[in-house]
Amino acid sequence: MSPRIRWEAREEEAAHDGQPTVRRSLSINKFTTLDWHTISPEEILRRLSTNGTSGLFTDQVKRRLAEYGRNTLSPPPSHQFQQIFKYFFTGFGPILFIGSILVFVSWKPLGQPPAQANLALAIVLVGVFFIQAAFNAWQDWSSSRVMASITTMLPDKCLVMRDGAQAIVIASEIVPGDVLLIKAGNKLPADVRFLRTSSDAKFDRSILTGESLPLSGTADSTDDNYLETHCIGLQGTHCISGSGLGVVVSTGDATVFGRIAKLTNEPKPVCTVIGVVILWAVWLRKDHPEWINVPTLIVDIVSVAIAFLPVGLPIAVTASLTITANMMRKNKVLCKSLKTVETLGAVSVICSDKTGTLTKNKMLVMECTTGAEKITLESARAGTASSFATSGGNTNNAMFQLRLVAGLCNASEFDATTLNLPLHERKINGDATDQALLRFSESLGPVIQLRRFWKMNFELAFNSKNKFMIRTLSVSGKEGLDLALPPMEAKIFQPDEDMLLTIKGAPDVLIGRCTHFTASNGETHVLDDDIRRDMEEIKNQWSAQGRRVILLGRKVLSNQAIGFTASTSPGQFEMEIMKHARTGLTLVGLVAIEDPLRDEIPEVVTGDFALTAQAIAMQCGIISNPPNLIHDISALSSPGPDPDPDPESNKLAASEKPAATAHLSPPSDLSLPSVTSITLSGPEMMTLNENQWGQLCKYNEIVFARTTPEQKLRIVRELQSRAEVVAMTGDGVNDAPSLKAADIGIALGSGSDIAIEAADMVLLESFSAVVEAVQYGRVVFDNLKKTIVYLLPAGSFAELWPVITNVLFGLPQVLSSFLMIVICCFTDAAAATVLVYEVPETDVLLRKPRNLRSDRLVDWQLILQAYGFIGILETVSSFAMSYWYLQRNGIVFSDLWFKYGALPDGMDQAYYNAQLSKASSIYFVNLVVMQWFNLMAIRTRRLSIFQHPPAFNKNTQNLYLFPAIAFALCMAILWLYIPQLQVIIGTTDVPAEHFFLPAAFGVAVLLLDEWRKYILRKRPRGFIARCAW
Repeated sequence: MSPRIRWEAREEEAAHDGQPTVRRSLSINKFTTLDWHTISPEEILRRLSTNGTSGLFTDQVKRRLAEYGRNTLSPPPSHQFQQIFKYFFTGFGPILFIGSILVFVSWKPLGQPPAQANLALAIVLVGVFFIQAAFNAWQDWSSSRVMASITTMLPDKCLVMRDGAQAIVIASEIVPGDVLLIKAGNKLPADVRFLRTSSDAKFDRSILTGESLPLSGTADSTDDNYLETHCIGLQGTHCISGSGLGVVVSTGDATVFGRIAKLTNEPKPVCTVIGVVILWAVWLRKDHPEWINVPTLIVDIVSVAIAFLPVGLPIAVTASLTITANMMRKNKVLCKSLKTVETLGAVSVICSDKTGTLTKNKMLVMECTTGAEKITLESARAGTASSFATSGGNTNNAMFQLRLVAGLCNASEFDATTLNLPLHERKINGDATDQALLRFSESLGPVIQLRRFWKMNFELAFNSKNKFMIRTLSVSGKEGLDLALPPMEAKIFQPDEDMLLTIKGAPDVLIGRCTHFTASNGETHVLDDDIRRDMEEIKNQWSAQGRRVILLGRKVLSNQAIGFTASTSPGQFEMEIMKHARTGLTLVGLVAIEDPLRDEIPEVVTGDFALTAQAIAMQCGIISNPPNLIHDISALSSPGPDPDPDPESNKLAASEKPAATAHLSPPSDLSLPSVTSITLSGPEMMTLNENQWGQLCKYNEIVFARTTPEQKLRIVRELQSRAEVVAMTGDGVNDAPSLKAADIGIALGSGSDIAIEAADMVLLESFSAVVEAVQYGRVVFDNLKKTIVYLLPAGSFAELWPVITNVLFGLPQVLSSFLMIVICCFTDAAAATVLVYEVPETDVLLRKPRNLRSDRLVDWQLILQAYGFIGILETVSSFAMSYWYLQRNGIVFSDLWFKYGALPDGMDQAYYNAQLSKASSIYFVNLVVMQWFNLMAIRTRRLSIFQHPPAFNKNTQNLYLFPAIAFALCMAILWLYIPQLQVIIGTTDVPAEHFFLPAAFGVAVLLLDEWRKYILRKRPRGFIARCAW
């Protein structure tokens, strides 16, 4: 967790007494010696030998990297002893440790005489204790490596001025003196003194202070306290709105974040066991005192406890999540935590922003308007060139005015290193919409020429609340006036006093503020109802084609109108500009921007027009109905009870959803389609009541248009309140709140820093990887269920019954405690681990999403499969094989029933013990061999082994299964066939038929399970299906 501090050192001193507080107070007091916030920007630039316009030069950067080091924090101390202790005593480690001590005690001093088998069992438990610690250490190293590789794949990048041009550099290469360009969504890579900020610049310091309210950024100091002033940007904080320019003053451990980081881094089986103890204490100890003595009781207790604990499960769980995260990483899907992988399997709704998420965020202007006429980009270029040539340099036409607003009301910049390339190949730093408009403006004439004639003096950056951007400009030459205004307006423009307000944004927000428009000849006319209607029609046509529509406008402002004086504060100036932007604007033109689509997704949450959102949704397959079957808000009735939420109503994709009936009235001439679709705007959504939200969430396909961040957040919460597990995808600053609120936040690698920070998962390349990620999430859950179904029959159920029959019915314990431990910790553990490599079954995405409230990892269906089906078959067949062998060798079952260790008449004790050891080994082999076939049966939950073979099919195979089976066989041979071990642990070799007979039983188990799966596939709603795990 990121460190959080209270800025006032005096509060720290008052809170506690003692040396640690003194050290912390002294460290924080070091900030009082810093004066970066109190000196002037000119003095800062002089001290750091840098330039606010051109930045540092390459040789300066190299020297400062050598002097200050890379901009990274020192790693915290490792605390190796605590870490090693954790490896040993997490999971089932304490039980293994205590169990081994108890078994050692039962060997000596309690054992009279000491039993070598107990000593061997204790040694094996100690060995398993060390093995699981070693595996924990390897797993920690492996998962840390995966997470570290994910971090390196998401390097922080920032935009700086170097060698007089903008350059993108990795944050670790920032040095003091670098001039940093900051925009909304950026995370500050170091401590920065602001040289210039926009009026709406705000920074989120919650990572350091815990305060939820953002602070405004200013160029002037607002507080003598370095940690409180608004002119300092601290490393790790986010710019959530606005823009700015700053100079780096501290990097690495010298930053506030680095200094604080240094401070923070200073130095059910129980019931079964109780049952066994109670039976021994109240009955067997009195009536059969020689049957189970104290050492035997201890060994039985340890055996039952470890038998009931699936020792391989923690290994399998961690391995499964780590392996899956690694596989997702190779597919360019990065999960920030292992828990994210598992939660993905329960996702029932994916909400997605459109721009940059559904689309490639590579925008191009396709058409524009002058007056009320539509013009293609090619015609616009040709018209501009011919107009300029035929008029002898006269720039009096609407296209030049459109070019000027597009180029100057624009926060993007060409990358200096690519200026010599063709326009379509040049790299542009900035927002995708600004990039498209900058290319458009450049295609009509050099933007650098416009910026030479006009100088910016105020900027209001675009944000999702206002949905427009403003820049005010002062002219520096008559040529600039000719490019911006028609002749009549240019004549009355006062260069020393007047300013040109340029504005761009959403037409539905700005067109109502326009009172004039620029005609095709460049002259300004009153915007009457006819022209307004024509503009609306053009806007709707473009939106219906899935294009983003931007309105470009202007207005001339005089100093007298603004009331600007030297004492006017930036806040007052902004308020005046906003007031003048509310009316009297001149509509210069509309532009249509096209953004190519990414792959399809199920549900859309977007900030574009309803028609644009609907068109995009239809293009990418989100909406499958024709336009006449797409409902709107009128289909949601207000009265009536709130319908019950339907957990199946919003699934991963339309093709995966069963038909759902929405609570609405279809048009009278149409029947209700099997898949229901609806489109709503953000303002319409805010009028919905609970009943209407209930109806809305039952639709299969939903498109929200023109939504603000607050509305996106509400969508997520409304869906969550109806038992949906929501994944939210986005890439912008305005997506961050909903990314945090969603069960899974998904950001794109190309998105803003703040979106990536807020997300749980990052897509580096294709958006289609979302479906793969959900598939892997479901596979993790599936594979863990398979692991449990594999471990429980032999490692729990079949091991428990020999102890129960021994205690209750006086039968010999037909499976020795030692061999129980071997099954749990060796023969079953390897196969359980390799099950995590199982690939998805072909129907995994066709199932309904897992319900977090009702679908458990271990439910009654799984217990029925593990105990009621496989467990009973394995237990009964193992008992049968053991007692059948005893009967063939003169020890009939009736001579053992309720005998509590009494020998049959005329039976030699040594012979009796030897045959019991043989029977125990047979029971063990029977379980080991049958588990091989159980392993093959539980690989799939619904599909046949022939549909999902373990080999010879690259799409389904898991070749790790066969080494795991071979390992189990080797373990059986090791403990049963080595004479030296036979003497110590009381095992013997097993007749050959007792390897083949369990194989026949295993085939029967496999065939019975194949029959069960066949019925399940044929009758998916039948009784067998309801009992299926």
